[in-house]
Amino acid sequence: MTVSTELTTALAEESTRLMEIAKGAALKVGTALQAAFRSHMTVDYKADLHDIVTVHDTQSEVVIRDHILAEAPDSTLLGEEGGSVGTGRVQWYVDPIDGTSNFARGLAFWCVSIGAVIDGEVVAGVIYDPIAGHMFSANIGGVWLNNRPIRSNAARMESHATLITGYPVARDFRLDGREAALLHFGELAETFSTLRRPGSAALTLAHVAAGWCDAAAGFGVSPWDVTAAILILRNAGGRYRPLTLGKVGKDVPSYMCPGYVATGAGGMYPTLDRVADAICEQRELRSVR
Repeated sequence: MTVSTELTTALAEESTRLMEIAKGAALKVGTALQAAFRSHMTVDYKADLHDIVTVHDTQSEVVIRDHILAEAPDSTLLGEEGGSVGTGRVQWYVDPIDGTSNFARGLAFWCVSIGAVIDGEVVAGVIYDPIAGHMFSANIGGVWLNNRPIRSNAARMESHATLITGYPVARDFRLDGREAALLHFGELAETFSTLRRPGSAALTLAHVAAGWCDAAAGFGVSPWDVTAAILILRNAGGRYRPLTLGKVGKDVPSYMCPGYVATGAGGMYPTLDRVADAICEQRELRSVR
């Protein structure tokens, strides 16, 4: 056995171990989140009235953090609510509830998202939807839904495809201008067979990976939203194209980019790519002024 083969085998084993740790952490908070869902809860606000947080976000992140650090001490954990903890080589990106607005209002489209990165490469990812009982998981060798392999499958043409996107929101009006943003949205709405905006980037990307929708696009995501989903989607045969949006350099890892276009296997959507490129180029121009 060569040295490179030994290293590959070691990474594969570590990738599987990290995936199982992430699954364990997600399951550990799932029961409590199910019990809290559609109960009375206090909502607080972060950046603005569109960016909410509940006590369940913060409590769940602590449980996930403690589980991961106990099982993988050589870790650094970056969570949406608690910031960075630890100094280890394995970097974890954690969103305890991706889709908090849905969770708080009783809409059943939210999830737990946990991704692990080593040396800039995503090596394990888990997206857990406790309400549906869907556990999406991936290591460097495969991708599964409830332990069964999955494969994305998209409609070939835009006119037959379903697109999920949250664009535009108030932030996009500020960045792109209301008229331009609505024109972009209108073009997508007219081109695709169906357009939906359910409100969780991680779970949306998992649905593309499973072949339940055809494409997705986002223009304001964070690493904890997409790190796990990138590996899940790509291992399922889908395409994830990162967009810098003028906020990061072109050489940064995909999970650090604030925008993306995602398509399932077999989908070719030129209108979506063109609109996404136009948004990205305009924001890049704004960033250098």
